[in-house]
Amino acid sequence: MSRVGKMPIALPAGAEVTISTEQITVKGPMGALTQGLNGLVVIANDNGTLNFSPANDGREANAMTGTLRALVNNMVNGVTKGFEKKLSLVGVGYKAQAQGDKLNLSLGFSHPVVHDMPAGVTCATPTPTEILIKGIDKQKVGQVAAEVRAYRSPEPYKGKGVRYVDEVVVIKETKKK
Repeated sequence: MSRVGKMPIALPAGAEVTISTEQITVKGPMGALTQGLNGLVVIANDNGTLNFSPANDGREANAMTGTLRALVNNMVNGVTKGFEKKLSLVGVGYKAQAQGDKLNLSLGFSHPVVHDMPAGVTCATPTPTEILIKGIDKQKVGQVAAEVRAYRSPEPYKGKGVRYVDEVVVIKETKKK
């Protein structure tokens, strides 16, 4: 059986799980998330502990057990704590400004870049060169951060661009005569 799938999920205080035949819903203080279920995985709720097991001995059922367990664990963490990604802007004149559900970026282009935030994801700019993206859905938060980074990803010679805070950009040496 999958090593990840074997680990139970302990539900923290304030988190509620509803399991039906087709989907699982997790509600918490920050919101609610739903995930479709696969018939290859059996979920049991034992007094605040979720246990996952494959429905049969097949390889696909084993793989889906670990996958679904990881997705549900991210849902539980999202509705209780939330997820966030930090981006930093490196470059002269690069700045960001959050206005409601829009993120205005000045990235050295001849025009400003405006990124609309999807539902459930918020952004903040503590300083003009920092972007903080928050939400309860880990996949959405990561996708929005990747889209913002893709507007001007870090270039390898000076390191200018949008990067994750913990990202290490390897700087290449310039050509010598």
